[in-house]
Amino acid sequence: MKNDLINIYRNFLKDTIRKKIDFSQTDQSKGIDAPPIQKEYSADQKIINLQKKEEWKSIKDISLCSVFQSRQSRRKYNKNPIKLDELSFLLCSTQGLRHGIDFGRAFRVVPSAGCRHSFETYLLIFNVTGLEEGIYRYLPVDNSLVFESDQKGLSKKINDASFGQSFIGSAAVVFIWTTIPYRMEWRYDIAAHRVIAIDVGHVCQNLYLACEAIDSGTCAIGAFDQEKMDKLLNVDGKDEFVIYLAPVGKI
Repeated sequence: MKNDLINIYRNFLKDTIRKKIDFSQTDQSKGIDAPPIQKEYSADQKIINLQKKEEWKSIKDISLCSVFQSRQSRRKYNKNPIKLDELSFLLCSTQGLRHGIDFGRAFRVVPSAGCRHSFETYLLIFNVTGLEEGIYRYLPVDNSLVFESDQKGLSKKINDASFGQSFIGSAAVVFIWTTIPYRMEWRYDIAAHRVIAIDVGHVCQNLYLACEAIDSGTCAIGAFDQEKMDKLLNVDGKDEFVIYLAPVGKI
């Protein structure tokens, strides 16, 4: 039985499933409109504008070769805050737009299969200059944040939802990526899910590299309680759910 399950999950890593799909029957081929590239927000939610590239003052000019050599997972952070321009830089480096929206797609700083970009970026803010503690969501189209909630005991909740990995709650900010699978399924049907898993690796690697330019560190987290994490962000766990997270703090 165990070997059967291992083979099933190994097959998930293969691209053989693509041969079973009639791509003429995908929602894209049927002419159904592409899903929006950014989740909506209500008019009464608080919006915080992020700084544009020309306003970034705290970003070091660092060579790519040195970044490759110094990049590592870091689990210890000091008490210094992340500055707002540094947070703007990290968000732009991981999910920022390079070109405008065209037919439900937008080119970003990271690659994605079919330019589908299925992710939403949530932030657990603990120690960012000018921002109150709480849960926020990145709006790449608007270059801004939307305030989602100000839950009490947020540090304890994220530690608990991460199976007791207590260093996560000591970070200045925790990046949490959810996926909205239909953004990818619209084009790739049941072949969507393998490439979603590939895509999120591109995003987190950019975060690792960008952290080196602001004297900060991060650590990718793939082990967490799915139901608790989805509940923390108030996502339904079906059409949107958490797929990856990474705390960031000064080192």
